[in-house]
Amino acid sequence: MSYSNNPFVRGYDGLSVERLLAISYDDDCPLTYLPLHASQSHLPDSQVVRYPCIFCDDFAVVTEGQDVPPDLEAQCQSHGIARTVVYAVMAEEDGKPLHVADTYSDEAAREVVRRLRFYTGHYSRCWEISSGHITGAAWHFLAELADIATPTTFLFIAFRIPYSQAIGVKLIATPWTDANLRMVEGTTAKRLDREHRRKGMPDCLVEVLRLAALADVRMLVFDADAPVLDGLPVFDK
Repeated sequence: MSYSNNPFVRGYDGLSVERLLAISYDDDCPLTYLPLHASQSHLPDSQVVRYPCIFCDDFAVVTEGQDVPPDLEAQCQSHGIARTVVYAVMAEEDGKPLHVADTYSDEAAREVVRRLRFYTGHYSRCWEISSGHITGAAWHFLAELADIATPTTFLFIAFRIPYSQAIGVKLIATPWTDANLRMVEGTTAKRLDREHRRKGMPDCLVEVLRLAALADVRMLVFDADAPVLDGLPVFDK
């Protein structure tokens, strides 16, 4: 299951703001959107909008009122007009750039980023899902872990919730990506998966915990009365 199809994933990763020129160049062609070359990134919008520019596949260069080095000019074979400046809110998905929204000022774009990041805390880090997403064998395996000291190599702690049939899991060192696990625990996602299976953890529990940890979930509660999470398999007890 890919990151984008992970039912635990909410929000966006790697949010950033990218300043782009909306360039017209041919009457029958749609606008193209490109960043200014790094040497002109300091130019205010007032010295960019409605000015002639040259561009290539990677960047644009305003020509009017600017000294453009010959080598830079040689890289840009297309000519156009910068009609407006767009501040694009960008994110990452599966390591690839994802376009979220366009605004028309840097302040507006950063406000969108601020709201999406939830500076007061990380949302969707605590989930309550149906215990039907794991088999009866997996439930008993988890219950046994909740009654003993969960092995530290599992990178989670199982615990019982008083006055309830629910069992909670505190996930550690999330997200369980190779990069983060190497930095925090000196291991990899594959080694962690192998450790879970070596200790007899049922496949369905391995997979649910893996998906939750990849989405940076920190608290996961399994409860028979909790709702089913679309995208996860359901098992008959």
